[in-house]
Amino acid sequence: MLISPNTSGFDSAVSSIKNGELVAFPTDTYFALGADGLNTAAVESVFLAKGRNPGTPVPILISDLEMAESLVTNIPDALLQLTEAFWPGALTIVVPASDTVPEAVTAGTGTVGLRIPAHELARDFIRLCGTPLTGTSCNLTGRDPIKDANVVEQVFGEQIAGCIDSPCGVATDPSTVVSYRDDQINVLRLGAIDLDSLRKTLGDIIVS
Repeated sequence: MLISPNTSGFDSAVSSIKNGELVAFPTDTYFALGADGLNTAAVESVFLAKGRNPGTPVPILISDLEMAESLVTNIPDALLQLTEAFWPGALTIVVPASDTVPEAVTAGTGTVGLRIPAHELARDFIRLCGTPLTGTSCNLTGRDPIKDANVVEQVFGEQIAGCIDSPCGVATDPSTVVSYRDDQINVLRLGAIDLDSLRKTLGDIIVS
């Protein structure tokens, strides 16, 4: 079902998320397969829908930094400086997870990857849901991510409650993923934000 990006459509989509169902929604890159990131059964449904083996970490999208407070034990100052420079945007920070975050998300790593998307509708939807949402791309495992709501519907059908019918952003590169350890920023995946941009913010503590 395609969901109109209006008040009634959002109300329906938010209710579906709160009921543990999946809703695809547009982001600054591709459609995300959204589920309540604090609901273990809902997160497990994401793996099932994608045909992905459980046991791998799931990235989480948040609407603002305040939403991160209950999800982490701390965010190092160096990572906070990067979020000030690049959020909303294509930066995912991997930080120590609090007990609030289910193991289905952390995959037993003790960490969680967080990002604020540079897409106003996505942030509004997450805010209305009142919970962080899974941010894994909307595609079957091994297939290309999807930017077209109609294709999302064709691929996932009744496995999802619906897809919010609004355009994604123009970005095609994945987010750059970073963590902090031993007084260094470690680049776990280089994406839309390059090393030079990171180093302009924090200097030589960036390692790849």
